[in-house]
Formats: sequence, C-alpha cells, structure tokens
Amino acid sequence: MNIILCGMMGVGKSSVGIRIAEKTGRRWYDTDIVISDRHGSISDIFEFYGEAHFRALETEVVRELAGKDGLVISTGGGLVLKPENNELLKQNGKIVFMRAGFETLLKRVRADETRPLLKNNGKIAERLGMLLSERTPVYEAVADLIVDTDDRTVDEVADTIIRLFERA
Repeated sequence: MNIILCGMMGVGKSSVGIRIAEKTGRRWYDTDIVISDRHGSISDIFEFYGEAHFRALETEVVRELAGKDGLVISTGGGLVLKPENNELLKQNGKIVFMRAGFETLLKRVRADETRPLLKNNGKIAERLGMLLSERTPVYEAVADLIVDTDDRTVDEVADTIIRLFERA
C-alpha cells in the first residue's frame, strides 16, 4: 500500500514525503522530479510542449509508480485533477490531501519562480487564489485522508500522516 500526498503547490508534499520515507523506511518518489529527470525542467516542458503534454507525462509516471508497493509518492499540484490518475493511485494506495490556507501557500510560493502556472503573471496572489478555489473541491473528493499543515512543522505533519495511514 502506497502513501500518496496531494495538495496545492507550496503545501510541503516533497518535504513531508521525504520525512515520511525516512521515518518508515519506504522509498520516496516525487512525480515532478521523475518527470524533470527524464524530460527536462517542468517550466521548459510547459513552455515548449504545453500543459497537456506535461499532464500526459504525469499519467505515464503514475502508471509506473502505482504498480509498485510500499512507496511514498508526492504528486504535482494538478496531478489528481485527472480522474485516470486517481483511479490508478487508489488501486494500491491511500491519497492524503495536505491542506493549507491561502496565506500560508502564498508565503511559500511567492519567491519560487519555477512554478509554471504562476510564472510570468504579475498577479501571483490572484492566480494562486483561483487555483486554490478550483482545486480544493477535487482534492477533498479524491482524498482518503485530509491533514492540515498550517502552523505545523514537517515532522508534525509527517507523524500525523503516518499515524492516520496506520489506522486507515
């Protein structure tokens, strides 16, 4: 059974995923890192091939990882928007929605210029707010577990997810 972390960019999926892997002895994968290792930077993929191509690459990685067991998988922020990805992930995993408030997310992503959906858009707060309102209902619908991350450390969030996963 895999632990799958989903949520908005900046919520801490990678940091928490690494910590869960360290604490449980599981292998950790970040779908965005797998894609960039194989195909180049995500910003370049978006720029030269478009978002649809990137989403197809995500599904390819999901197919590969969902067939394995005992993993921690940190997903890209938009990965669970595609129903096929969720069906694949749920075959051998539980999806954890890592939830954070707008202010927390804005503080974390404002300085990160590698986020293609926020790039070249002088209105980062507006775009982030729109993405958050569009995506939150989807995250909530696909999640087996929901963990709030506001004002919590990486270790606190990781420990909570491990405890909840053991009970699920």
